[in-house]
Order: sequence, then structure tokens, then C-alpha cells
Amino acid sequence: MFNRHLEEGLRSYLLLNFNPVIRWLIISDFVLGASYGLLAPIFAVFITDFVPGGNIQVAGVAATIYLVTKSLAQIPAAAIVDRIKGERDDYWVLLIGSLLVALIPALYIFVHSVGQLYLVQFVYGIVVAFTFPSYMAIFTRHIDRTRAGTEWGVYFTLTDLSSAVTGAIGGTIALYIGFTWVFIGVSALSIVGSLMLMFIYGYMKKASWAERHLPSR
Repeated sequence: MFNRHLEEGLRSYLLLNFNPVIRWLIISDFVLGASYGLLAPIFAVFITDFVPGGNIQVAGVAATIYLVTKSLAQIPAAAIVDRIKGERDDYWVLLIGSLLVALIPALYIFVHSVGQLYLVQFVYGIVVAFTFPSYMAIFTRHIDRTRAGTEWGVYFTLTDLSSAVTGAIGGTIALYIGFTWVFIGVSALSIVGSLMLMFIYGYMKKASWAERHLPSR
């Protein structure tokens, strides 16, 4: 009995028990989590040490701008995503949004004032507001209802671990060769993670004529 549960758990962590859509969604976010793990723990240091006029207060305001923008825009964005009929439209919102998010870290290279930093944070919040609901909508539609807890558990475990592992790496890169290379690495790795979403395109359902043209009840 113990060996059977151990084998089942191992297969889950290796994503062998999951359908292809869930598997690739998790792998994509695993890579994206690893990329942002490079930057997240040291982002405040970048603001205080390398942005003219930057300090701890500016770092806090920058985080607030991103989170407030994302929070306020997310419900309207989710409503727009829900009104789009067919998974392929959701898919394109997710893929394009993920690629735009991947470019955000590269923009920090060109930030030379607090105002520019705040603008990038605002754009970041808007893009994530559309990307996150699209991801969750597709994940929810394809999740195995008999294994929902396991699949969500594996998702959060693997994405958290990927961020944890790369946190120290990002700090080391920033210390020895500079933040510019951290930003380049984050964007490059994020693009790789985003492109992995291409593997789920064939599983996305097209909307029927009725779904597109007739009002929902």
C-alpha cells in the first residue's frame, strides 16, 4: 500500500498522471516561476541602489502600483475573457500576454527615473490582469475533477520550488556581473516558458457558430 502511494506521488510530481494540457501549463509556469525567482528577492535592492531617486519607500510604492493595477483590472479582464467564446481565443490572450510579461524585466534595463519605474509597474499590472484569468480558465476546464487537489497541489509545489531554487542564483548573478544580466536572463527564460504554451494549442476547442453569434442564456 505504501509503495503504491509512493509510486503514485512520484508519478504526479513527474506529471506523468496528468493530461497534456495540465502538464504543459504546469511546465510553462514552472519555467516562468524559475525566471521570476531570479529577480523577486533582489528587486528592491535594484530600486534602492540603481534607480536614481530610488529608496525603500519607492520600492514599496512600485509594488503597490503593480498589485493595485492588477487587482483593479483583473475582474474586468476576466469578464472580457469569459465573453470570448472558444478556448483558442483564450489561448491567444494567454500566449500573447505571457510573451508581453516576459518582456517586462528587459524594460527595467532602461529605467532611469522613479516615474519610469512606476510606468513599467503599471503596464506590468495591466498585462498580468489579462494573462492570469486566461491561464486559470484553461487550467480549470482541463483539470481532472477526480484529482483536482493533487493537480493544484503539484502546480503550487513545483512553481514555488522553481522560484526558491533560482532566488540564490539571481542574487549571485547581480552581485558578480550586474542586474542587467539578471533582467536579460529573466526575460529569456520567461520567453522559453511562454513558448511552451504552444504545445497545448492543438487541444484548444474552437467555438461553434452558435456560441459566437447567439446570446448566452
